[in-house]
Amino acid sequence: MTVQETARPPHAGLLDWLASHEIQYELHEHPVSFTARETARIEHIDPRTFAKTVAVVADDGRRALLVINGADMLDLVKARRAMNARHVRLLTEAELAELAPSCDLGTIPPVADIFTLPVMADFAVRDDPRITFHAGSHGFCVRVDRAAWEHAAAIQYADLAEERDARPRWALS
Repeated sequence: MTVQETARPPHAGLLDWLASHEIQYELHEHPVSFTARETARIEHIDPRTFAKTVAVVADDGRRALLVINGADMLDLVKARRAMNARHVRLLTEAELAELAPSCDLGTIPPVADIFTLPVMADFAVRDDPRITFHAGSHGFCVRVDRAAWEHAAAIQYADLAEERDARPRWALS
């Protein structure tokens, strides 16, 4: 992936979807950032309130958007169980570009209607009343009421995140 100096504008389909579902949102423009943690830091929010979208494909060809909080990592074994599949892998960059050509790589908004894919979110995403996610751009994100997004996007919840101990290694004995 090449380093990008400027970000594309927010995904118009996302903004239209939010408006059509009467979901109030805050659109934030920020310096170009490439990770959920970096974007959360720039936005001055807890990474656990940043909803990171990961696109996967099962061995039978079914694709899905999986949402975890920005402080976590996707557990592919848990994703496989949640999708009732034998194998699940991340989409390649080429597959992501084909799936969402109007989005910067890695910035797909977690909205099934836009990409005609099911969306599953990790249980931890429910912990916060407001969440932030990429708006299809490395330079824009939206902050929404989590319950309104959850209802409008027909979010299904599952255990998807890797369980990690956030303590430093020296404190793990």
